[in-house]
Amino acid sequence: MLESVAITDIGKKRSLNQDYVYATREKIGHLPNVFIVADGMGGHNGGELASQWTVQTMLDEIVDSDEKNPRKVFEQAMQAANNVIRRKAYENPVLYGMGTTIVAATLDGHHLQIANVGDSRLYIIEPEKKSIRQVTKDHSLVEEMVRLGGMAKEAAQHHPNKHIITRAIGAKEKLQIDFFSEKIHAGELVMLCSDGLSNMLSDSEIGEILAREKDIEQLANELINAANDNGGKDNITVILIKV
Repeated sequence: MLESVAITDIGKKRSLNQDYVYATREKIGHLPNVFIVADGMGGHNGGELASQWTVQTMLDEIVDSDEKNPRKVFEQAMQAANNVIRRKAYENPVLYGMGTTIVAATLDGHHLQIANVGDSRLYIIEPEKKSIRQVTKDHSLVEEMVRLGGMAKEAAQHHPNKHIITRAIGAKEKLQIDFFSEKIHAGELVMLCSDGLSNMLSDSEIGEILAREKDIEQLANELINAANDNGGKDNITVILIKV
């Protein structure tokens, strides 16, 4: 039995929601289910369009794909989306520079397959142990400095250049994608989110909220509310999945 909830919120500071979220527990193409969070960037509605077009292109590709390997399915879908965003930006100068992050996952039984580009994240949470683990690695200037030892993790949380990402759908002709495979155990939660959540709440704050004994829709709303209470500086998107 699989439970899931997906919520996106404009936050307190933005006039437009450039995040786009998609979640289905139903089979799509050869994948048993699909969960996607995209966080768009670019002026003149470019970010909003980039995230929407990316997810729609990915879903079309997933439906039409003959591949059964989730990694190959996601790889083809994301590269196709990258091509679409680059073409649309080339055709319309107003949209030049638009792009989007993406984190996507599919759960087959207890086996989770993940793909990501940018700094939208996927976490695995064990509520009983109050433990939270970030699976994806941010493709951002600050996180790369952390990985190279040039900055402490604590300093990175509020660094002024935290928003500068090094990979995105639409940024370059050849797309670099990270893939991860995880085994999920009963009672664990999987969370996909945009940086509008992870920049407003620390991992420990997220873990504390998700340890509460409530249904996942209540938990997702509490995460959104907490991010807004802490400033709500960006759009906030959350997907929670429970086995």
